[in-house]
Amino acid sequence: MSDKSESKIRARLWVDCALTADAELALNSADSHYVTTVMRLRAGDALVLFNGQDGEWLGKITSTGKCAVGLILNEQLREQQPEPDLWLAFAPVKGARIDFVAQKATELGVSRLLPVMTERTNVSRVNVARLQANAKEAAEQCERLVIPEVRETQTLTELISAWPVGRRLMFCDETLSGGPALEVLQQAAGDGGASFDNAFDHGPWAVLTGPEGGFSNQEHELLRAQDYALAVTLGPRLLRADTAALAALTLWQAVLGDWR
Repeated sequence: MSDKSESKIRARLWVDCALTADAELALNSADSHYVTTVMRLRAGDALVLFNGQDGEWLGKITSTGKCAVGLILNEQLREQQPEPDLWLAFAPVKGARIDFVAQKATELGVSRLLPVMTERTNVSRVNVARLQANAKEAAEQCERLVIPEVRETQTLTELISAWPVGRRLMFCDETLSGGPALEVLQQAAGDGGASFDNAFDHGPWAVLTGPEGGFSNQEHELLRAQDYALAVTLGPRLLRADTAALAALTLWQAVLGDWR
């Protein structure tokens, strides 16, 4: 099997097509521009491709053009592997910080990103396509085999009313009335009766973080009324919304995810 770490392999791309041995394919115009103009790759150069279904493949550029780059697949580098079923529902934040959330949540293994409008959310609109682009780029760079799905913005009430049966929810409680996140997650792991020798065998989960001003009293009541929801605290300091999301995801991965 080829060594993917070879210095000549300088690009890794997600593609929306089937990947099989000896398949010939053409990149779309955006990826072709990236490969030829940004990465300055030429015919004969190698790159890595994945599509979220067929694992990871080594390909070689066979032709370059103004709008399309031709490739042929040489061999599979990694088979498709399961990942934790972990959602991040989060109140959107302003500017580049929401891009940061999408990028880092992708690196931390989130399978779905759900922007959620709360009573104190200070953002009126979310560019979902931009978030998806950030997630794609992060997945390409961190060597994930899948890209998280980004859902359209919804209200917290809509999120809870359509909550799927069997998915547990850890929501970050800025009032400090919840249990310490690490202890709550460890208890949840024990309650599940699953072995710590097996990765992410505790079923589907989600993490919910609120806006800079925190959840309203009514939102706290709504969340605490759900038997699948666990309130947690993230320490004595008041964290920014994007920091809280990444801290919560890190703890979840360490206790219940694929870091073990």
